[in-house]
Amino acid sequence: MPICVLKDLNHWWLAARPRTLPAALVPVALGTALAYHAGVADFIPAGLCLLFALLVQVGTNFANDYFDFVKGADTERRIGPRRAVASGWVTPEAMRRAMFGVLLLAFLTGLPLAIWGGAWLLLLGGVCLLFAYAYTGGPFPLAYHGLGDVFVFIFFGLVATAGTFYVQAGGFAGADGESLFFVVILAGTIPGALATNILVVNNMRDAPTDAEAGKRTLVVRFGVSFARLQYVALSFLAMIAAVAVSTQLQAWTGLVVVAFYLWQRRLLGALIFASKKEDWGSLLSRTAAYLLAFGAVFSAALIFDRISGA
Repeated sequence: MPICVLKDLNHWWLAARPRTLPAALVPVALGTALAYHAGVADFIPAGLCLLFALLVQVGTNFANDYFDFVKGADTERRIGPRRAVASGWVTPEAMRRAMFGVLLLAFLTGLPLAIWGGAWLLLLGGVCLLFAYAYTGGPFPLAYHGLGDVFVFIFFGLVATAGTFYVQAGGFAGADGESLFFVVILAGTIPGALATNILVVNNMRDAPTDAEAGKRTLVVRFGVSFARLQYVALSFLAMIAAVAVSTQLQAWTGLVVVAFYLWQRRLLGALIFASKKEDWGSLLSRTAAYLLAFGAVFSAALIFDRISGA
């Protein structure tokens, strides 16, 4: 393969922002693990949910790359990783086409889910795609008005986890008919909180240039100290939710929280002292890794709990 083609592919891979992809993967894995624990797992719709979530994440990232360049948020003074359009790797028009192409592919991927979950899922999928675009685009871009955190928590936490469970179970009940709606929502809080922390770190790093571009994130509005407290609160919220889910299911999976407590302490220590470009980059990677590991281990623990108790 020609070197130039490999280079172009690498640029598109970087534009997809692979460090953010755990935010799409973990809620689907958790929703599927809950379905398995409840005896209603179906891996075909689960796989479609995963592909849909990943495509929505990539489409959102492409939209962010395009609109942040157009709105002037990505400049040479920005200390984060280089962005595809701002760096000249990809033309704005090519990124715009890719954004719509990926979101269209996500819609087509989600269409078959109506077989399992009903036609109303088409409306939910459409709302997900609309907000993926509206995150940084449209007349009221969410990220530019301090609502990006809410978007991530809801769609990459509650909606993705609950939606994944729903299409497999055909509702919110387990095989025994017992309602698990409250448990599923609690579980969605785990990836929602930890995925939001990825955004919190990103916004702390970019606060100076965001402020210049009029991107009024929560960090820009309330300051870095507020953002640090937000990160700490969300970290503990995820742990509390994990314990609550374990208690509701009468599962031993709450031990996962104990195992991850020391890791969380190290993250919080790094958060307190982060100030340089290298600090933010390391903390962002470690926050994404923590989300992936916590979600994977907790999901695996739910599955094992079902197997061992069967």
